[in-house]
Amino acid sequence: YLVSFGKLGLIVQDEASGRYGLGPLALQIGLISLQQVDPLRLATERLPALARELGQTVGITVWGERGATVVRTEEAPSPVHVTMRHGAVMSLRGTASGRLFAAYLPQAVVRAALRAEGGRAALDKAFEAELDAIRAAGSSHVVDKAVVGVSGLAAPVFDATGQLALALTAIGATASFDTRPDGPAARALRAAAGGLSALLGRG
Repeated sequence: YLVSFGKLGLIVQDEASGRYGLGPLALQIGLISLQQVDPLRLATERLPALARELGQTVGITVWGERGATVVRTEEAPSPVHVTMRHGAVMSLRGTASGRLFAAYLPQAVVRAALRAEGGRAALDKAFEAELDAIRAAGSSHVVDKAVVGVSGLAAPVFDATGQLALALTAIGATASFDTRPDGPAARALRAAAGGLSALLGRG
């Protein structure tokens, strides 16, 4: 088998150690597979289960021409819930998903987006410290920031190159939504985002 795999280019043998590794054909197949993976489709398939697990409305946010934009939503299973609107552009300073993109996008992009929002284009020290905390926690949260009584969580999904592909976002009523970075909801959201990142080839 090893000889056959070697002839096909699926494996190569290191002459010094004698160990085998992936060959050029195997690497090419892997790259083709990654190119065929649709992050939005994969994330959309997981929204219903995530909404049930968290008990909150969840959605997918991507970076669009106008900023962090909601493209998919799944309402909470409870009779009373907070909703997200498709196509809504999320504030970079006032929402969990907006802050998440601000934490992981290049500073030039963030400054331009802040300017377009009509706010301060400069990344002041307080905001930079908040973005550092988001990167350290691996998720973003807000409490009563954009709308009083509504809080949110967001976790990053990365592609194979380490770029932010999309954000998994959850929102709910502040009184019944634990948004602590070390709370069960944040851990579940990060786990879901991490699973998607792994499927996209993020090591």
